[in-house]
Amino acid sequence: MTVLVFVELTDGRVSLVSREALTFALEIGGDLHAVPLGPVGEDALADLRAHGVAVVHEASAPELSSYGGAIWGAVLDAAVTASGATAVVAPGTPRGTEVLAHLAARRDRAMAANAIAVLSSEPVTVERQVAGGAVLETLPLDADLALLTMAGHAVEPAPAPSPGAAAVQPLDVSFTEADLRARVSHTEPRQGGDTSGLTGAKVVVGAGRGAGGPDGFGDVDRLAARLGGAVGVSRVVTSLGWRPHHEQVGQTGSRISPDLYIACGISGAIQHWAGCQSSKVILAINTDEDAPMVTKATYAVIGDMHEVLPAVLDELG
Repeated sequence: MTVLVFVELTDGRVSLVSREALTFALEIGGDLHAVPLGPVGEDALADLRAHGVAVVHEASAPELSSYGGAIWGAVLDAAVTASGATAVVAPGTPRGTEVLAHLAARRDRAMAANAIAVLSSEPVTVERQVAGGAVLETLPLDADLALLTMAGHAVEPAPAPSPGAAAVQPLDVSFTEADLRARVSHTEPRQGGDTSGLTGAKVVVGAGRGAGGPDGFGDVDRLAARLGGAVGVSRVVTSLGWRPHHEQVGQTGSRISPDLYIACGISGAIQHWAGCQSSKVILAINTDEDAPMVTKATYAVIGDMHEVLPAVLDELG
């Protein structure tokens, strides 16, 4: 059996969620191959070796200079053929999910999203989150080609028992006109601060409707900075335009797994809980003692976040 993993890179290294996906793929068993999203350098190869990757399928073509879901679906399709893979795993990121969906359409196979555990290898059977994480489903996948994305932070990334060779093999890919129809034309710097570390942060300070408005996040920002963490918000906050979408935690935002999540003025709707339930410790600050976030939290402070946070900051000095 060969398991193929779609790998995303960050600053020349294998991203956190991709390292999680590699660890997850090892649980399926067999030889581990990888397809990196973009050129792979020595640092990324070192990461891939450490996680047990035997072969790296690297595509290089002018069409790959800008991202497109269908383009990379074609790359992954070619890698399946080249490797003889019987399972393909991608991180449950927007791009990982999009590319695997394109592969599923090309191969006319079902795709399982948000897998959290491998229950069996023959056939590949996974447990996955559905209904925003409120329900767990056991799902057997196509025996000849199992396609799945892994829910963020479902496993802790860990080196393989023995390193792989990470031998680079060039991958020949041809594209159709339809593949090239939709591509990223340009990118712009994000506004509102850099929260690229949200998914990997050890501490996240979150805020919801209880912030009161776009000017109600000053103490949230200060506490996150004081603790060396990141700021996350609920969906209602982004829907109201108080904060940018890239800060959103939840089913339609980022899935986080910090050591500490401080949820301020967040009711804890199921969509938000789906994104933060992997947190090791949750401290809820809320005026409503019956709010779902309060009842599910490890610890809770019943009070107004605008009174509690200044006191916390004063105590921290």
